[in-house]
Amino acid sequence: MAPEAAAGAEGAPISWKRRLARFGMLGVVVGALAVAAATLPLRDIGTSVDNLGPGAPAAVAVVGGLLLSVLVPRTAITLLCGLLLGAATGAIAALAAAIIAATATYYAGRWAGRGALKARAGSRLDRLDGWLNRRGLAAVLLVRFLPLAPFGLVGYAYGTTSVCRKRYLLGTTIAAIPSTVTYAVIGAAVAAPGDMNAATLAPAAIGFALSTAIVLRWRYTSRRASAAAVAAAA
Repeated sequence: MAPEAAAGAEGAPISWKRRLARFGMLGVVVGALAVAAATLPLRDIGTSVDNLGPGAPAAVAVVGGLLLSVLVPRTAITLLCGLLLGAATGAIAALAAAIIAATATYYAGRWAGRGALKARAGSRLDRLDGWLNRRGLAAVLLVRFLPLAPFGLVGYAYGTTSVCRKRYLLGTTIAAIPSTVTYAVIGAAVAAPGDMNAATLAPAAIGFALSTAIVLRWRYTSRRASAAAVAAAA
């Protein structure tokens, strides 16, 4: 493939001025949505959901996705889904909200800052981007399992990397399932305390075990790669 064709496939380089303008626009939009979210009538939300009838889960998922995109904590959203819709339906709606937010924030971050990590070849950010891309699904799972930053913020950040969107969305969905089920059940138990039991914590325990396994696997493969590099240089 000719260099010109390759450049066209990747898209024209974005200047720092244009990139900053896009980040500014994104910040304004997110801030405006956050202000709108703060004015939601929380006292009437239960009645509003009841009035929606069969369409309530879909509406809750969309609103939840928007709230996650403006950095509202996912734990609060998932608990509220369980409280309003029950354990099973609430978990499905909360997972759908997470997927909606993950998709929206990824593409928003990609529009605003695609290539930002590679702007300076050889920099630490460039190396970080390379590491995330090489690790692929495992890196997404690790970042999503560990409470490093708000759910929406991680999505915006991933949009600036070269990580494949399919791996990002798959990893985000898998990592969200254990905590989504746990917090939805806890939220439902607030309305019906008698339904709370030890099994509620099982998904969270599974998530912790998976994240631990991923970290150990990453350390093992990193040491093997380092040892192979040393042996090759010897």
